[in-house]
Amino acid sequence: MRAYGQFCPIARSSELLAERWTPIIVRNLLNGCRTFNEIRQGAPGISTALLTQRLDLLERHGVLRRTVEGRGVTYELTEMGQALRAVLDAMGQWGAHWLEIEPHHLDPAYVLWATMKLVDLDRIPEGTTTVRFDLRDRPADTHWMILRRPQPELCTRPSGYDEDLVCRSDSAALVDLHLKRLSYPAAIRTGRVELIGPPGLTRQFRTWFRTSPFADFAR
Repeated sequence: MRAYGQFCPIARSSELLAERWTPIIVRNLLNGCRTFNEIRQGAPGISTALLTQRLDLLERHGVLRRTVEGRGVTYELTEMGQALRAVLDAMGQWGAHWLEIEPHHLDPAYVLWATMKLVDLDRIPEGTTTVRFDLRDRPADTHWMILRRPQPELCTRPSGYDEDLVCRSDSAALVDLHLKRLSYPAAIRTGRVELIGPPGLTRQFRTWFRTSPFADFAR
């Protein structure tokens, strides 16, 4: 870890938090990720070795705690780590207001992960509902979202459940929906989103997802 040699709290915080991927890992933990694979799924592109290194660093500094139960390992933020919520919220609000979304920001794997994190558990149907997502900007890949309580799941392989709905769209359209730059009726009308399935489910689909907490700050 590089040091600035300055007692300034901003410099000391940056030594820990300004490392590549570290804010993303903390964001994922704040969003409910608890296992290594859950954290990595919300950070497409990070290597296993680097994620291990960053988790070890955060643990050594008291930001998170690691719990071993049998063969399983879980991670959770300490009080020190939870205090970073205000920091990341401020970063998100600033970024939403001042920074443009460019094509290289639209990683389909992350967009679908973010979509899953916006599921409103109070509005999804009882039991298990499976939605297949076909993204036009990643036609070779298929994702399945398993909607159920208490935790929805995103899969890249068939889950064994029957598909209840198919959503055909693209990453840019989903982002526009998250940020309230596009409404579901407009998305359906213009063909940016196509839903295939029983009419009851296609009508309900738009109610299953919240908008981004940073939508009101986006330009």
